[in-house]
Amino acid sequence: MFKTLIVEDNAAYRRSLSDLLRGRFPAMLVLQAETIGEALRKIDENRPGLVFVDIKLREENGLDLARTIRKSYPDTVVAVITSSNLPEYRDASYAAGANYFIPKGDTTSSDILLLVDSILSGQPPQWTLGSNVANPAVPRPYDKK
Repeated sequence: MFKTLIVEDNAAYRRSLSDLLRGRFPAMLVLQAETIGEALRKIDENRPGLVFVDIKLREENGLDLARTIRKSYPDTVVAVITSSNLPEYRDASYAAGANYFIPKGDTTSSDILLLVDSILSGQPPQWTLGSNVANPAVPRPYDKK
């Protein structure tokens, strides 16, 4: 069973993402955490294959969690989610070890499902023109080279 952890302090967004994933992937175990401490406990206990991490977690920095995951669980896929689609946030996310950068306001449910489908299949995402999910190792067709 594939396991996913959503680390997000906004309960409504956390629930929405969880519902989206459970609706498309009913066999997936979707865990939720509001803080880094709670997330680390759930990662230790469950070893998720995918972790969605918000950059801003109340008084914590999600990029610190991304660094810890990358160091301690190198096979775990880390997707940073944020309300700020700024180049410096994207660069900081990749520097912290994120595999993907997901700007909340610019990313559709279809984009997220496409990303998770690609992770589950072990294939690079087949980007659509509407996709705003980014991975530095997988150029989208319209990215400048």
